[in-house]
Amino acid sequence: KMKIYQAGTSEMYGATPPPQNETTPFYPRSPYGASKVAAHWYGINYREAYNMFICNGILFNHESPRRGETFVTRKITRALGRIKVGLQEKLYLGNLDSKRDWGFAGDYVEGMWRMLPQEKPDDCVPATGKALDEAFGLLELDWKKYVEIDPRYFRPTEVDNLQGDSTKARTVLGWKPQVSFKQLVEMMVQHDLELALQEKTLADAGHTLALRGTADGIDARGIKVKANAA
Repeated sequence: KMKIYQAGTSEMYGATPPPQNETTPFYPRSPYGASKVAAHWYGINYREAYNMFICNGILFNHESPRRGETFVTRKITRALGRIKVGLQEKLYLGNLDSKRDWGFAGDYVEGMWRMLPQEKPDDCVPATGKALDEAFGLLELDWKKYVEIDPRYFRPTEVDNLQGDSTKARTVLGWKPQVSFKQLVEMMVQHDLELALQEKTLADAGHTLALRGTADGIDARGIKVKANAA
């Protein structure tokens, strides 16, 4: 029998106060969150109407060094590495008061897999309840010296606090995170510090570094330059 895993997101909860679990009402604050709520209910509808094996996994933020660099976690750890080796001076962020639940992507994939061998399809929330606040300390940097607020990164409808309650995943699926929050931060910071050191070697040799996701580069002085001016 075919089994389907439908990928939900904590953004579906949006403005609903934490902690959030499988019975928490959805209140999405973005088109992305709203579309995910629709997909969630499509899954339930087909499960109930056609007896299909469809599980909805409502995953909170799951991270690793493979995370795209435009996401805030990689943006932070990439900036940390560059700041540490002198390739970058500042990290520009939006709302510093918003809180997110973070965990290791590999652990969450195991949670997805554990949903499928169950006898009956169900919905589940894998989460850790931990927030990102340790990265700067690992490289002995004072974040207040390097972080600046850029209003362009504020959301028009903010999501203030997402903190998952994974009681069901732990009791029914036997799932729990294997990688601690501190280990996750160390993994990402060290990975991106190594990338920064490689970039520093190239920059010192006179090469212009392409900034991923932009048309710009960065020279040995840490100054942005247009790629066609390299």
